[in-house]
Amino acid sequence: MVPRPLTGEPLALDLVNTEWVERGEPRDLFDEPGGLAQWLAGHGLPGEPAQVQAPLRQARATLRELLERPGSTAEQALNDVLARGHLRYAVRDGSAVSVSDVDPAWLPAWTAAAAYLDLLRARPERIRRCAHPACVLYFYDTSRNGTRRWCSMEGCGSRSKAARHYRRSRPA
Repeated sequence: MVPRPLTGEPLALDLVNTEWVERGEPRDLFDEPGGLAQWLAGHGLPGEPAQVQAPLRQARATLRELLERPGSTAEQALNDVLARGHLRYAVRDGSAVSVSDVDPAWLPAWTAAAAYLDLLRARPERIRRCAHPACVLYFYDTSRNGTRRWCSMEGCGSRSKAARHYRRSRPA
């Protein structure tokens, strides 16, 4: 299992967070042996890693672009991912069900893109980038007052507070 600095975020943000910086070096979970299979299994997503890797990388880049440089180009790129499938409703055994019609190679990427739309519909202002300047991680702020700033207090929050304290206590 490849350790990552932030897990447990909604699917779309967790996909973006499969790229991170560790000790100043960029890391990519999908480049690690078994990393992509671990990510798919962790989200209960089907797919052969070799088949879903390129679509997932495309969706991840698209989501990161939307988060960092929103605009019509990024929106069109997300719409291109979403165009790979659609959701239809049906009745089975007396219950309403949602059925996704998606190329199996695109299903994980399409699912993550659709999950991003759910975040936009719910509370888009709660989608945030970690306030630490060297951090590239995103989180969905679920705090009561909506003021979370760090991907984690133990990591980035602690480092930022220590740096501020050092600057204040250093002799002029």
